[in-house]
Amino acid sequence: MKILILGAGAIGGYVGGRLHQSGADVTFLVRAGRNEALQRDGLVIRSTKGDVTQKVKTVTSGSEGGPYDVVLLTCKAYDLDSAMDAIAPAVGANTTIVPLLNGMRHLEALDARFGADKVVGGLARVGVAMDGQGHILHTSPFAVISFGERDGKPARKALTDLDVAIKASGIDGGLNANIVQDLWDKWIMLCTLAATCCLMRGSSGDVLEADEGLAIVLETVEEGRQVGAAAGHDPGEKGLKTIRSFLTVKGSKFTASMLHDLEKGNMVEADHIVGDMIARAKKAGIATPNLRMAYAHLQVYLAKRARKLAP
Repeated sequence: MKILILGAGAIGGYVGGRLHQSGADVTFLVRAGRNEALQRDGLVIRSTKGDVTQKVKTVTSGSEGGPYDVVLLTCKAYDLDSAMDAIAPAVGANTTIVPLLNGMRHLEALDARFGADKVVGGLARVGVAMDGQGHILHTSPFAVISFGERDGKPARKALTDLDVAIKASGIDGGLNANIVQDLWDKWIMLCTLAATCCLMRGSSGDVLEADEGLAIVLETVEEGRQVGAAAGHDPGEKGLKTIRSFLTVKGSKFTASMLHDLEKGNMVEADHIVGDMIARAKKAGIATPNLRMAYAHLQVYLAKRARKLAP
């Protein structure tokens, strides 16, 4: 099986690096600068699960080396349009696209561009970052990649083969028969985390120290739950228990990566993670006062950032 991974950043670099290390046929589609660094220094992973430095296959155009059996998309949501342009030449008649983006809106865009039959559901739960040297830093004790058919049908061969490769690489997860519900559960949790952390400029533990912090967090979870329920994907009590367990730990350092990006003055996935949740709520007639406040805060940040970067 030939696997193409768009980018060799934090998620793509870690997942692709572990797959390559275990013997999978992996190629990274990267920009010229990243390609030069990888050819010179190799792909470097510093991890709680073991360090590795290895030479990897790279291309700078999707037209090279394809078509591929699987394309893993690991870009940020705001780069989706350019990412689709980049992978288009690599997508053949039998290619399966596995996006590891947050939220749901990217699925609609990918379906429209490549056809729903080529696009499956996928998500990543990996605590990774990339340092100034381009090294992948994996500091969490877990690394999970899940994927599956969105219509509940039996998994196609590309996914069963990818499942074997993922398990051989030491990454947890693999095939998930209920991937759409898992995507919703993660989105509800992440949307709450991003909204509250960015609005209040602190970790989840910091938010809980506020007099009304816990109440606001639980209210925001409920806003997302109602949107999920309207779409036919209520997390249920078991799912809500898991979501709340991540967000209500006193003293927790758990922080949305969106807040880290915001504090650095970087682009943020506000529209994809928070804005789209609100848009779906409006269509369903659901009030989302907490999310609206957080989204307005993020929109102001983006407007000020755009003015600052304008020529």
